[in-house]
Amino acid sequence: MKEIIKLALLNLKEHKSKTLIISMFILFGVAIVIMGNSFLESVNRGLEKDFRANVTGDIAVSVIPERGTSIDVFGINSTNITGELPQIPALTDLERVEEILAATDGIKKQTKLISSQILLAKGLEVDFSAFLDNDDLGVMDLPISMLFAGEDGTFWDMFPDLNLIEGTYPASGTNEIIVDTRVIAGFQKTYRDTLNVGDTVLMSSLGGVIREGKVVGIFKPANEYSAMFQSIYCEPALARSFADLTYASTFSQDLPDSVDLTISDMSEDDLFGDDDFFGDIEDGTSILGSTADFDSILGDTTLRDELNKTDDGAWQFVLAKLDNPYADKKLVRELNQKFRDEGLNARAMDWRLAALSYAGTVEGIGFIFNLLIIILAVVVFIIIMNTMVVSVIERTSEIGTMRAIGAEKKFVKRLFYSEAVILTSVSSVLGIIFAFIVMAIFNAFNISITNDIAKMILGGGLLHFSPTFAIIFATICVAIAGSVISNMYPVKSALRITPLKALSKE
Repeated sequence: MKEIIKLALLNLKEHKSKTLIISMFILFGVAIVIMGNSFLESVNRGLEKDFRANVTGDIAVSVIPERGTSIDVFGINSTNITGELPQIPALTDLERVEEILAATDGIKKQTKLISSQILLAKGLEVDFSAFLDNDDLGVMDLPISMLFAGEDGTFWDMFPDLNLIEGTYPASGTNEIIVDTRVIAGFQKTYRDTLNVGDTVLMSSLGGVIREGKVVGIFKPANEYSAMFQSIYCEPALARSFADLTYASTFSQDLPDSVDLTISDMSEDDLFGDDDFFGDIEDGTSILGSTADFDSILGDTTLRDELNKTDDGAWQFVLAKLDNPYADKKLVRELNQKFRDEGLNARAMDWRLAALSYAGTVEGIGFIFNLLIIILAVVVFIIIMNTMVVSVIERTSEIGTMRAIGAEKKFVKRLFYSEAVILTSVSSVLGIIFAFIVMAIFNAFNISITNDIAKMILGGGLLHFSPTFAIIFATICVAIAGSVISNMYPVKSALRITPLKALSKE
């Protein structure tokens, strides 16, 4: 084997131009693959760290989503086209879910969460003309925010990294809120007005809920490069009104078979033909009697009023922190098995599923990038194969001479494969060194982006490379395997050459 390696090195040295061409293809191919995967690794690490530390925890538990939908802490993603805005439902088996989590080994902390989306405005109503009159305003500039509310006492204990730069946290049982600095920037750009601590604001949801709130604090995101949508924190009671967590949302009651409507017994003339109809209204009476009779039509509204109240015990998510964050997938499987065994309407998910609205985008970018890498690899292999075929043709006499002095086909095969492995290995090492130099220079500049859409697509605003041993090892293995595969056809062609044919060509 030592002799084959020596001969392979001599052959590579003898054919310098072809060796250089092939090595450059491999070098840059390896460098591109390592840098691309290191960038994606950095994006995934940043996204994971951001969401685990600030929003989702290590594990999140919600209700089981309906067919065609998915639930994460940012809302419901649905393929079902309906006229209604879907709301995340409350956990119906909340107490039992908490008991199971508390009894599961490896879970360190747990808390509860409510989330919804709201739009901020000042004054007596939302001024939509501000959106239409400002041509420079983009969708991401609007003061639309995620509204979060956590359980008193446990939420901030689990997520302590919020950087409150002014004011105080919301007081229990109030409509006070603390807002992200990015919310203030969006407010300024949309309404051309400032938003300060002490200001009273209107909060409205896409579902038509409007509440008045007071800004009592301003905070910076724990991660200044966060890809997460701008956010607002408040007390649970306020968040429940926007999340439709009322008693009515979980209440069901059979309706009577028939309803006695006295008005249905009246003729069309009774309803619309009386000349004194409008006069009766002015007198405070009508065909239905006095205006007080309208209340009697509705009947007893006590139940309706109670059902419209927010459910003080309703929560959409239970979040958990683990002793070992890397055991999340194992614990998710364990918890889901327990939920199924007890027939609970609950599903545990890791941080990635709990933040699917963001993580899914990054996974899509990763899929596209890997597809491009595969296309690049195929092109490089074809070029290498063609180069090796030409090399074999040019080395016909050399092969014939070796066969004539007794070299077996196995010897020739080993020689060609040895050349391929040596060339690929050396080129890959040089490609790794080149990639590390480029990544170190790029990382030193700490380049960041401010565009919100780009941050969401890339999983954060900091452009960084995070190479790992797994990336480097996998790249080298793929490069060597690809080089060997690309040499199969040239080697097969070389073995067809007989000594007599090779010597006659010379």
